[in-house]
Amino acid sequence: MEHNMKNRHFIMLLVALGLSSCATIEGIGKDLESAGEAIQEGTRDKGE
Repeated sequence: MEHNMKNRHFIMLLVALGLSSCATIEGIGKDLESAGEAIQEGTRDKGE
């Protein structure tokens, strides 16, 4: 019984970490997108 409870806690921990990492990955994606847009604007300015 004790082993089964440890497995459940471990699975709940993995689910919690998975859900929290989704928000982090989305934030990183937005940061990378804004950095890419800044680079594009910088290259446009140099080309003019």
